[in-house]
Amino acid sequence: MSGGAPPGGSRGGVRFDGVTVAYDGNVVLDSLDLTVEPGEVMALLGPSGSGKTTALRAVAGFVRPVRGRVLIGERDVTGLPPHRRGIGMVVQQYALFPHLRVADNVAFGLRAHKVPRAEIPGRVAEALAMTGMEGFARRHPRELSGGQQQRVAIARALAIRPGVLLLDEPLSALDARLRSDMLAELARLHRELPDVTILYVTHDQVEALTLADRIAVMDAARLRDCGTPQDLYRRPRTPFTASFVGNANLLPVRVGDGSVLFGGAELAVATAGAARGATATLCVRPHLVGLGSGPNELRGTVAEVQWRGSTHRVYVEVAGHRVKADVRELRVTPAPGDEVALHFAAEDAVLLAAGVSGE
Repeated sequence: MSGGAPPGGSRGGVRFDGVTVAYDGNVVLDSLDLTVEPGEVMALLGPSGSGKTTALRAVAGFVRPVRGRVLIGERDVTGLPPHRRGIGMVVQQYALFPHLRVADNVAFGLRAHKVPRAEIPGRVAEALAMTGMEGFARRHPRELSGGQQQRVAIARALAIRPGVLLLDEPLSALDARLRSDMLAELARLHRELPDVTILYVTHDQVEALTLADRIAVMDAARLRDCGTPQDLYRRPRTPFTASFVGNANLLPVRVGDGSVLFGGAELAVATAGAARGATATLCVRPHLVGLGSGPNELRGTVAEVQWRGSTHRVYVEVAGHRVKADVRELRVTPAPGDEVALHFAAEDAVLLAAGVSGE
C-alpha cells in the first residue's frame, strides 16, 4: 500500500496510559497500561467481559475513559472524535451497507475523510487488490460469501491508509475452514503493510498465537499478562495465562529442593526462586505428557479417551486431579478404568505461583 500519512498524521503505535472506562459506576476496563509498538500486531486475548473490546473502543473513540489517556503515536487522542484519529476498524459483523456495491462500500470511508474525488477510484482499486477482491467491485454484499464480505470490510478499513488498524473479532462469524484461510490472508496483509499497527481483539487462542507479535491477556477488566506468543505458551507466568493461552495441566504441588511433590510422587522440575515447603502450581502442556513409563512418572486411572484425528486425548485421574495427555498414533487405545502411567521431561514443566486456575 503506497504513500500518504493517515488522516491527522498519526503513526507510531498506540499507548494506553492508565485507561479506566466505567458505565454507571461499573468499571469495565481498569487502569490499563499497555504500549503497542509501531508496526506491531498486538492481540487482546481474554474471555467475554474481560475488557478487551472496551480497550479497542477506547482507541477508536467510541467510549471515553473516566481516567487516563489514549495516545496514537505521540498524539493524545483521548478527546478526539473517531474520524480524526487516523484509524481503520473492522467489527464482527462487517457493517457493510447492503444497498451499496462493493466499490461504494470501500469508498465510503474515503468520502467521509474528504479524500479528493479524483483519488477515490485508485484508492478503492488498491484496497480491493490487496484483499483479493478486485473482481467483485460491482457486486452487492448479499452476493458475497461471509469470507468475501470480511475482505471487503478490511479493504474499506485499509482504503483510508490508517496508521492503526483495529480488528474486533473479525473472524468469529466464519466457519473453521474460512477462518483458517482468512488467518493466512491477514498474516499476508501484515507482511505487506509493515508500518500499520494492528490491535486485534479475540477470544480465540489460535488466532492470537498465529497472528500476534505479542499477546495481552485480559481478565475481569484488567491486564493480567503480556508477552510474545512463544513466551506466554512455553513459559507462562500465571495459572490464568497458562490455562487461557493454549491448554494446560495445572497441578497443585509442594516445593522441595529441585523437585515438587504431587499426590505422593516426587517430580524433578526446576524450582529456582521458589521457597522450600511453599505451595505452587505446576504447568505441563498436554502434548508434552507421554503415555507409559518414563521420567517424572505419574500413575492413575483412565477416565476418558477422545479421538482427535492425528491424536488421542487421554484423561487420567491422578491423586484426585484429571491429567490430560495428547498422544500421537495411539494404536492400542486404553479403556476407561485402565491403570496407566504418564510421564514428562523436567524441562517441559513450569512452576507457577501458588493456586490453581482452570481444569
